This record gives sequence, structure tokens and C-alpha cells, in this order.
Amino acid sequence: MKDIMIGVDLAKNVFQLHGATMTGEVKFRKKLARGQFLRFMAGYEPALVVMEACGSAHYWFRELVKLGHEVKLIAPQYVRPFVKRQKNDAADAEAIVIAARQPEMRFVSPKTADQQARAILFRARERIVRQRTELMNALRAVLYEYGQVVPLGIGRVDRIEAIIEDVQIDLPQLVRDECRDLLVQIYEKTTKIEEKTKRLTELSRQSDNARRLQTMPGVGPMIALAVEAFAPAMENFRCGRDFAAWLGLVPRQFSSGGKERLGRASKAGQADIRRLIIIGAMTRVRWASVKPPMKGSWLARMITRKPRMLVAIALANKMARKIWAMLVKKEDYRNTTLAVAT
Repeated sequence: MKDIMIGVDLAKNVFQLHGATMTGEVKFRKKLARGQFLRFMAGYEPALVVMEACGSAHYWFRELVKLGHEVKLIAPQYVRPFVKRQKNDAADAEAIVIAARQPEMRFVSPKTADQQARAILFRARERIVRQRTELMNALRAVLYEYGQVVPLGIGRVDRIEAIIEDVQIDLPQLVRDECRDLLVQIYEKTTKIEEKTKRLTELSRQSDNARRLQTMPGVGPMIALAVEAFAPAMENFRCGRDFAAWLGLVPRQFSSGGKERLGRASKAGQADIRRLIIIGAMTRVRWASVKPPMKGSWLARMITRKPRMLVAIALANKMARKIWAMLVKKEDYRNTTLAVAT
């Protein structure tokens, strides 16, 4: 058993260390430069090292494990209540140790280098999509100044191009040139988005888990890859409800005095997966209005009684629980509604 716990406040250039026994007796406080940190940890006896789950934390996790240390990552919001008076690097390192000693404390599962690489590719695509949306909004705003109203959506780009090239529409040549330049940038972003989407789809085909998840209605390559890139191993969750809560797909609680009061979805979880699962669930809800689901099924009953967005959130919660079950049991999706009907 390791007798020393070392709290590390990570930074770009200067790291603050706080070493203490498991009972809280302070052994050392050190301020080390980036180049000194690994040398110090390599020469120190194996200890329990705790860091906040922030930038570069997963990299340092892997490096310290190679040196024989036991490493844990803790969420920054769980450390903040233990900071004494003024906030500084030394106080943060001490607060990390105090928080990690709490018996009920929850820790963050570390990511592998491959997981981080997939997450970076996923976020790169999301970033380009946002940039294209910004360009589309700028283009629509320019045309709106000259009385041309264009609805939202990338699907309207052909309509915008027709407006720009229409000589019957009174647009100054300078404005037409600027709009053409924006269109060129939009087409460039679209090409990059398609390339990254293709790359992500190829990656999802190489993984058994991603292929398995795509057997569920409403789950495509993007959701499957997001689960692989951002979610920890499903064995870390006791049940599917815990995974849904981790995603923020459960209502906020305002319960007191034995009375249960539930609010809107907490959104206190992994935003990328939650957003995509809600989009997938909303697609299923919209499709249900075109092709009604089996009579008497859960989805059919909910659609008749509740607003569509509320049904989509509830369906996303069910999808999250099923994702947990599929990955834990290593089984493809089974339509329980059809099984009951037959």
C-alpha cells in the first residue's frame, strides 16, 4: 500500500506539488519546472498521485503510470470546495489531496492516446461546422441588408448563389464580389467537413463496438464514435441509469422534506454525446409522425400524450441505457417491442 499521496496542480511551465500521508500529515511542498517534474517523480518512491482532470492530465497520467505510481484524476468542481481562503497553485495542490481523501469521492476515468486522437478528430469536424455556420450567417446578413431574406440552413446555399448571380436583383458589384468570396469559403469548409466525416465513418467501421451501436435505430457513425471517444468504459457504471445521468439526460432535482420535485434535464454531463443522442432521438420522433410506431408501444403512447421535444429527451434517456447494456453485454440491438408482439 502506498503511504504518500501527492497532489499535483498542473500548468504549462510550473507545477505545484503537495505531498502528505494518508492521514493528512504534510511531508513536502514543492514548486517544479516542467523539465524537473518527471525527474522528481522518477526518483520518488511509488506513491498515489492525484491531479485535476484538465488539459494534458491524461498525458501525465500515462507518463506517471510508467514510473510505477498509482494515478487518479479528479474533476475540478469537486476540488474547488476544499480550497482554503485565497486561490493559488499551492492551495490548489493541497485541496486536491484533501478532496481525494474523501471516502465517497468520484474520480475521472483516464483516456487512452487512441481515445484522445478520435476525440480531436471529432472536435475538429465540429469546429469546421461552426465556422461554416458563421460564414452562412454572415452571407445571409449581407443579403438581408439589400432586402433578400434567406431561411436558415446550409441547404439554402444554392438559393443564395442564384440571388448573387441574378442580374435583375439590385446588388452593388462590390457586394456581389464579397458574397462570392464568402461562398468560396463555405464550399471549402463543406469539402473539409465531408472529408472528416468520411474519415470518422471509416473509423467507426473498424471498431466492433461502433458497429454494434449502429444496429440501434437513431444511432449513426457519429454517435457511435462519440461514445468511443468521450465515454469511459461502461464497466465504470453500475447500470444504464448511471450512464444516462453521466450524460446529463436526467431531470434536475429540487427535492426536500421527502417531497420529490424534478425539473428540466440537468445537462451536467458529456455535452457531445448528449447532443448527438438527442438529435438521433428527435429523428426517430419525427419519423414516427410519418410512419406511426407499433400501436401500444412506449413511443406511440408518449407521442399522443407529451410534446415532441419532451418525448425526444425521454427517448434519448432510454437510448443511453440501451447503449450501456449493448456494450456491457456485447450484444447487438434487440427490438423488444417486436419481440413482445411476436
